[in-house]
This record gives sequence, structure tokens and C-alpha cells, in this order.
Amino acid sequence: MNALPPGILTINAGSSSIRFSVYRAGDPLLLELHGKMDRIGQGGTRLIFRDRAEEQQESLPVAVADHSAAAMFLIDWLEGRKVFDAVRAVGHRVVHGMAHAEPTLVTTTLVGELHRITSYAPDHLPQELGLIQALHSRHPELPQLACFDTSFHCTMPRVAKMLPIPRRYETLGVQRYGFHGLSYAYLMEELMRLNDPAAVKGRVILAHLGNGASLAAVRDGESLDTSMSFTPNAGLVMGTRTGDIDPGLINYLANTEGMTTAQFQHMVNHESGMLGVSETSSDMRDLLEQEATDVRSAEAVALFCYQAKKWVGAFSAVLDGLDTLVFSGGIGENSPQVRTRICQGLDFLGIELDEKRNASSAAVISSENSRATVRVINTDEELMIARSVCRELRLAEAV
Repeated sequence: MNALPPGILTINAGSSSIRFSVYRAGDPLLLELHGKMDRIGQGGTRLIFRDRAEEQQESLPVAVADHSAAAMFLIDWLEGRKVFDAVRAVGHRVVHGMAHAEPTLVTTTLVGELHRITSYAPDHLPQELGLIQALHSRHPELPQLACFDTSFHCTMPRVAKMLPIPRRYETLGVQRYGFHGLSYAYLMEELMRLNDPAAVKGRVILAHLGNGASLAAVRDGESLDTSMSFTPNAGLVMGTRTGDIDPGLINYLANTEGMTTAQFQHMVNHESGMLGVSETSSDMRDLLEQEATDVRSAEAVALFCYQAKKWVGAFSAVLDGLDTLVFSGGIGENSPQVRTRICQGLDFLGIELDEKRNASSAAVISSENSRATVRVINTDEELMIARSVCRELRLAEAV
């Protein structure tokens, strides 16, 4: 009797959620189980999943107080699924990898290194490390691979990585890193699969627009620049994050409001962005519904689209032009109105949308006359993690 192909568990831990999937190794990879736990630490936590083999799809309330409890609950639950018996490796999205340019096998040395840089991404790294260590304590025989969100941008030239602060901080690793790398790597692989010539030799702008949002400038398959910086807070305005902001605000708010650095950090990460401007919601869908009757919502949408357009223009300058623009992420994939507003007035870059194609979120939304191709591609970070695990650990050879 032929053994089933080995399984790959992928873990994508966010600040208040954990996404997970189990794939069967092969070409193509087969998705057996996927789901997420959301609202962790906020009350009302739920486990939502779909199990292909068991033909089961459910949404269950979960009583967990924090990420540590959520991690243990998830491992217990996974161990009770039949598909977990075949898991032979685990791949994690790790938000910050400093100089790591490739997925890396998790070792004691790597865990120590990541612990030392938790201050780089305090809303993400502690949760990711917690899951890595919890899985190791329960299943030490399973190899775990760290897939870094920063790796994609290691090809950026030095001038794009530098921060204009005293040079001594560079020796401590303070520089522009960029994020959403797993999403960008997946999008570039999709462009290759679609035979878009710009994927190999050309000028591509990738726009990952969701609650967290960034853009990347890619030339001949390599990242030249990206909007996020030392942390995921920088760049484009986001759902609850400010994006780029005047650093003088720290001193101003400390003097006028008595605001501490911890309070400032919380404000720029969780109370700002489109939520802060609208005072009602961080969700683009809500804001679009309300903009006709609520000026605050209208201004939040306008700010997001205005800044995204500026980044497209800036990165076109970095690339000396534009061949392909890709929209992805929850907003980029699902909001024709936002795509229209971002592209409006960019005809000088050769961008011309086809209204009908854009309204239906077609794969290609540019017109036949458009010099630049504009695409909509649904990103898949978990699949990119599974592919990385398969390649690095050569699991496909076991099939």
C-alpha cells in the first residue's frame, strides 16, 4: 500500500490572529486543512476552519485569554485532526529576519537571535516565537522552517536600506528592511506562471493593500525599494497604523499630553490610520459604505488612495518607468473603487483601466490600449510558506 504524501503545517501568526494550513507535498501542493483563530486577546475569539478530507467547515468559540493559551489550544486541536498524523514539517511566517535572505531551519541559535530582536517587531515576533517553541516542546522531531517576511527585500541597494540617522546605529541593525515579503514572493511567482515578461526582465510595482499595506518596486525580479521600513509601521497609511509620520510628534505629544513612548507606540499602531481619521472603522468596506454620509469616512478613503497613488508615482521613478502594476491584499483584490481612485490620473505612466474588467475584479483590469499591464492577483502567504518548506526540506522527493 502506498503511503500518503508527507504533510506540511504552515503557521502565520499575527498580532491578534493565527492562520494555519496543512498541505500535502506534491506538484501541485494539495490543501487539506486551513483556518484561523482571530480576535485573540480581544474577547470573542473564534476558530474558523475547513477540513477537505473530513468535508467539515465550522466556526467555533474559543475561550483563551492570550496568545500563549491560543497556541496551546491550537496545537491540541490540530493533534486531534486526522490530517495532522501525516505532518512531517512546519513552516512559520516570521515577520523579521534581519540579514536572513532565505528560509532558515529553526535552531536554538536562531531562536536566541530572534529573541534578541523582539523589540524590532513587538506586536508579532513574541507570538511567532511562542508558537515555534510550543510546537518544539510537543513535537521535537518535527523540523521547523522560519520563512522571513523581510527576505524578499534583501536585494535592495544600500541607498534604499539606509536611514538618515547617526551611522553608529547601523551596526546595531537599524536600517530599512521592508515587509510583506512572502506575499511579494508569491506574486512574483504568479507573474512567472502567467508569463508576464516583466517578471523576469521588467519594471513591476506590487501593491499589497490590506489592513496592513505596503508597496514594492521590483526590477528584473529583484526588490529595489519598498514602502515599509525598519518596522511595519512605516510607509502607506493603513487600517490602524499611521504609516510615515513626522517624528517631531513624539516630542510634541510628550510635552502637551504627557504621552509616554509606550502610549505613542500604541497610538500609532492601534488607534491611527484609517480608524483614527474616520473615528469609526479601520475596514475599507465600512468606510466606502459610509463615505456618502460621513465626511470623516470619505477623508479616510481619500487619504489612503492619495498616498497609494504617491507611492506608485515614486516607485515608477525608482524603476525608470512601469511595465506591470499588481493589486493584491484584501483591499487590492476586492475594491474596484479604490483601484480606480489610485490609478486615476496615472495615464502619464501608461496606466489605463478598463471599467468593466475592474468592476468584476478580472485578472487583468487594464485596457487593451494601456501601455502598462494592471493585474489583480489573490495573494497566498501560506502556500508560499508550504512551497518554501517543500523546496528546502525536499519533501516533494518523498512523494
